[in-house]
Amino acid sequence: MALDRLFRRRRTRGGGRDVPELWLKCPACEAQIYKKDLEANLMVCPECGHHFRLGVEERVRLLLDEGTFEVTTGRVQPEDPLRFEDTEPYRERLARYREKTGRPDAIYGGTGAVEGVPTLLLAMDYAFAGGSMGSVVGEEIARGAEQAAAEGRALVIVAASGGARMQEAALSLMQMAKTTMALDRLWERRLPYVSILTDPTTGGVTASFAALADVILAEPGALIGFAGPRVIKQTIRQDLPEGFQRSEFLLQHGMLDQVVPRERLRSTLAQVLRLLHPEGAKTRGA
Repeated sequence: MALDRLFRRRRTRGGGRDVPELWLKCPACEAQIYKKDLEANLMVCPECGHHFRLGVEERVRLLLDEGTFEVTTGRVQPEDPLRFEDTEPYRERLARYREKTGRPDAIYGGTGAVEGVPTLLLAMDYAFAGGSMGSVVGEEIARGAEQAAAEGRALVIVAASGGARMQEAALSLMQMAKTTMALDRLWERRLPYVSILTDPTTGGVTASFAALADVILAEPGALIGFAGPRVIKQTIRQDLPEGFQRSEFLLQHGMLDQVVPRERLRSTLAQVLRLLHPEGAKTRGA
């Protein structure tokens, strides 16, 4: 019996409890990986280097100095002004995502430091509605940019999103302009904004704040673009280049500053912030 079948999540008879999934299959090289080994390796396949998606709490622990994080998100609650309903009412969908993730919407973050540089970090949660940007996500990013500017902090946003949230229609699209305008507060004070693009970063997120940073980093193999490759291929009726819309392809074509493996992401971010932030000179001299 194959290992993935042996250790696949299943329900016990009678008790109704989930048996923990002990092994995971890498979607890139199909290697069977012991889950604890994968977690110890920052959710990167030890065989081929494929980067699994990382939770927002893990992002905070990965990037910020230990003991410096103070959460600032979660005080804004999503609404349903359009009373949208497709396969289920939007309100019920939101309730299901809140129960699944334990947060009100698809963003998490707060203040902290990256090797001593004061920073406000926001991470988009793909587990909540595919990380889609609705009114709450846009508001949290705008507030984060304004707080960073007021407190003299760098702003770092980790993007992971399918784009605008269709259930909020034009209200979601308005967040593209809103987040873009909020970044002006940082630029007025000459404070750095670093965007970290992870798999996937698409749609209105790519078309707004994610692509407007002073420095744009990306994880290896991340899908980055506006429309998906299947839609583009069907529209232009041509085969797409190998690796199209992956981070390495975008780096070659000048849309990224650097592709950084997860194990080096924190040190690379710290180097960038030390160079660009006014407080960086103090940490360089320490």
